[in-house]
Amino acid sequence: MSKLVYSAIRTPDGTILSSVHRHDYVTHTDKNGESYMLDGGLEYQRTSINKEPAENISLSIGDPHNKIREAVTWGSYGKKGNGPLRRVPVSEMSDDHLNAVVVLPYVHQNIGIVFLDELAYRDLHNIFIKE
Repeated sequence: MSKLVYSAIRTPDGTILSSVHRHDYVTHTDKNGESYMLDGGLEYQRTSINKEPAENISLSIGDPHNKIREAVTWGSYGKKGNGPLRRVPVSEMSDDHLNAVVVLPYVHQNIGIVFLDELAYRDLHNIFIKE
């Protein structure tokens, strides 16, 4: 089984549902009247079964990094940890922030791989993002 780095579906009306952790159960009532759900984060993927199916737009390790770096987000409460939760794509994280979180023990191993791949991608493409 492939290692998920982004678990998401696109409903028929274009709404994207993304589940970021194991018990992150998300739902949406589509314009077609059907209810869509996604659960499981990077551990497993559980979705609703609908008459008009959603499109699975998930990404796994091995998919092109240029797609992964735009889709995978990291949540932060700011440097002091007292701000509102803000999720940003890995492609927009500052170099300092990326280097700080890549070593955290609670980072899911699949996301840790994305962070390391992003550092290598930036090195290869001479990309530098300051705070």
